Amino acid sequence: MRIAMIAPIAWRTPPRHYGPWEAVTSLLTEGLVELGVDVTLFATQDSLTSATLDGVVPAPYCEDASIDAKVWEYRQLAHVFAQAGQFDLIHNQADFPAHAFSGLVDTPMVTTIHGLSSDRILPMYKPFENRIHYVAISEADRHPQLRYTATIHHGIATDDFPCNPAGGEDLLYFGRIHPDKGTREAIEVAQRTARRLHIYGPVQDHAYYEREVLPRIDGNRVVYHGAVGGVVRREALSNTYALLHLINFDEPFGLSVVEAMACGTPVIAVGRGAMPEIITHAMTGFLVDDVEGAIAAVGLIDTLNREAVSAAVSRNFSVERMAQDYLRLYRSILEEIR
Repeated sequence: MRIAMIAPIAWRTPPRHYGPWEAVTSLLTEGLVELGVDVTLFATQDSLTSATLDGVVPAPYCEDASIDAKVWEYRQLAHVFAQAGQFDLIHNQADFPAHAFSGLVDTPMVTTIHGLSSDRILPMYKPFENRIHYVAISEADRHPQLRYTATIHHGIATDDFPCNPAGGEDLLYFGRIHPDKGTREAIEVAQRTARRLHIYGPVQDHAYYEREVLPRIDGNRVVYHGAVGGVVRREALSNTYALLHLINFDEPFGLSVVEAMACGTPVIAVGRGAMPEIITHAMTGFLVDDVEGAIAAVGLIDTLNREAVSAAVSRNFSVERMAQDYLRLYRSILEEIR
């Protein structure tokens, strides 16, 4: 089986720091290679993989201002689809632009939908639903107007996030700085529970950051560390009391939530989007309605067993499980067309 894996080009695959779509693409690619699948990863030329790397994009557009996103996205797609006949299946991880090419080739195609940002993009999804096999990353993220072939939860490399039974005393916010992600709410919970808060992630909404976040950062009780990856990311997720994920939107999945739980860190999350699919209330964390509920949940964290939190991730959200799920999907698609 030969698979063409199309990665996004906003960041390197895998990302150096931030880049959830690229992170999942990398994890799945490596998991499939481990299962003996012949994968060609189409990604930026600086990407790292044990699969075959094929890239025409010199660098990620979020890291190099000379890279025009639209120009190079379509340059990459033209490069991929010119070779479509060499592959048994094309797996698109890079949103809807690839759909424009799908009717020009016979190779079956899968698109993992990493969250529909707006109904305005449905015109590049709905007309292609009988040609392309759509995969939702959570049941909560299935759009009622679209036809899906499967729901496959993301998986992580659990060995990269070993359980820390001791944890820490401080609270953690991990994600982009944006009102959707509840940065201000996390700060309020930390202040009202008299715990230090560490904030990690890129600033996505600068006006929000300057208005709601920056005035509350004092370098002591509220500390902002920026976007991090690698060992620093793991230590941040591991050496903490609880992760605050007080979202104001329907989160499609939440990689940092799973990574934190793999480290044994319980998560306090607003119960929207995929959170009830990821967090088992009062076992791996707490699902709350608002800031008041989150404050109450902080007082219950010591009732949870960090080893049990970590074990739940190993059972349900490993990269091995994710790769097996996708391999079964590929095989079922190819069997249908034989």
